Amino acid sequence: MKRWFAALCALALCCSVASCRSERQTVIKIGVNAPITGDIPKVGEGTKYAAELWLEEVNKAGGIEVGGKKYPVALVVEDSEAKAESAVKANTKLITQDEVLAIVGPQSSKEAIPAGAVANDKQTPMISPWSTNPDTTAGRPYVFRACFLDPFQGPVLANFISEEFKFTKAAVLYDVASDYPKGLAEFFKKAWEAKHGAGSVVAYESFTTKDADFSAQLTKILHSGAEVLFTPQYYNEVALIVQQAKALGWKGPIVGSDSWGSAETVQLCGEACYGQFFSTHYAAAGAQGATKAFIDRYKAKYGYVPDDVAALTWDALGLAQQAISSLPQLSGSIQKDRTAVRDALAKIQDFDGITGKMTFSGSGDPKKCAVIVKISDKGEYEFYKSVCPN
Repeated sequence: MKRWFAALCALALCCSVASCRSERQTVIKIGVNAPITGDIPKVGEGTKYAAELWLEEVNKAGGIEVGGKKYPVALVVEDSEAKAESAVKANTKLITQDEVLAIVGPQSSKEAIPAGAVANDKQTPMISPWSTNPDTTAGRPYVFRACFLDPFQGPVLANFISEEFKFTKAAVLYDVASDYPKGLAEFFKKAWEAKHGAGSVVAYESFTTKDADFSAQLTKILHSGAEVLFTPQYYNEVALIVQQAKALGWKGPIVGSDSWGSAETVQLCGEACYGQFFSTHYAAAGAQGATKAFIDRYKAKYGYVPDDVAALTWDALGLAQQAISSLPQLSGSIQKDRTAVRDALAKIQDFDGITGKMTFSGSGDPKKCAVIVKISDKGEYEFYKSVCPN
């Protein structure tokens, strides 16, 4: 009786393993790690909506073709809650329990940096659509991004302000407790002072995440002699900073970074943000070709123009799709296939994304241009100029 029971258990185990292998071979699972809840839910919403559109298009075409065979695709979405620890837990679950082939996200650097460590340690390809901090990919062969880096973005903004306004004195206001604004503020300051001399950043003021009153810092900036204010903050903080600055009497331009790109920025900020500039990844107003087609589909389905997070998420999923489809076959071994996808991602050349062309040269950082956008008097993000790496 015991022998019969043991044999039955062994048979059931074999069937279970075979079933798992069969599922891995027939369904390509992609993880999505996004801040659905937390401080920046609009970022999570854009991520989720773009991923849904991508999945709809891919499965309408019969899935992703690998080695002449089409495989259906499933997305596994996890909520990072806009917290580093939650992003780490989400990546761990996606890799060890859900056995995804690749992960798209997290978005913000404070989540992507720690979550990237998990992906790299567990040898699972991860593509952050929006994280511009160098530490996200540094020393991590399994971690990629679909955006430019802050060491590029900082000088782009410093040069743009210098050439556009002929200013020589700048102020910076940033969140010292968040990786993205802290890192970008430092890169901007270094580039500005290299151009205009030590001390030309006449006010370098900081605050802490969740602060809502910036009057003390802004008062110092007003009395510093600064001609321009640079603030690389997220949409929920931009409105407060700009409105409070103007209420205190600030007359100069306020310039932002790609974190301004959410549709919520103008909705929360209103006319106080009209006429301001920021660097970003694409401009929706006046878009053409595949970019316009994406914008039209997104707007028709969700009721508003997609921000840069949504567009970058679409491109990150497109990068994953191209890497997977370039494989000769899926081996059935999740680890072998993950490594093969990583190797394919590192070799992608001239990927024609809706946020611009991307080329990878072995590392996870693409060669890619930045866009300077002006907020029009209608609250639209208008293309102003493009700046590309040398």
